[in-house]
Amino acid sequence: MREYTESPNKYAWIVYAIAFGMFGTMAGYIIAIETGNRPAAASVAQAATAPANPAAPILDESELRAYREILARDPKNFAAAVKAGNLLYDAQRYPDAIGFYQQAFALQPADINVSTDLGTALWYAGRPDEALAQYEKSLAINGAHAQTLFNVGIVRADGKRDYAGAVAAWDALLKTNPGYPDTAKVRSLIADAQAKTTAAF
Repeated sequence: MREYTESPNKYAWIVYAIAFGMFGTMAGYIIAIETGNRPAAASVAQAATAPANPAAPILDESELRAYREILARDPKNFAAAVKAGNLLYDAQRYPDAIGFYQQAFALQPADINVSTDLGTALWYAGRPDEALAQYEKSLAINGAHAQTLFNVGIVRADGKRDYAGAVAAWDALLKTNPGYPDTAKVRSLIADAQAKTTAAF
């Protein structure tokens, strides 16, 4: 992670926020581990234009403004772009988060966490094809990346009704990550997708 180039006092609180808040990147790229599968793509697209979820964390506009100011002076500040994206993602402002994640990914195209966060923001913004394209970039970095493979399965199943593609992604996840902590969840998703595939014939 790049250090901020601002004076140490002016944005010291931002540095602390980065130190304690980078977990947002890690948390962001798992689509549905705890809450179950997201709705189909049509519903996600509707949600993207609906009022913000009242349960979503309140966006700290002053913090976001500070990151914008940093990026205005230093457009190559990777950490500021990631943190701005994370703030917006956590506030469920996915379309707004996308631009910052794209900026960060352009700066560090080998960062799989940013790549997958970008894909997930695209999915929640109702853009499943672009999400899958971004996940392909993540898998080009690491073809065994568990969260990316999990998310590919979700988007293929819920966004594209491509249950065979979803099963392939989840099978790859289990084969390449034998110690994956949510194996039971993935096996349940596979069984559900296989049942839907059978029902379609």
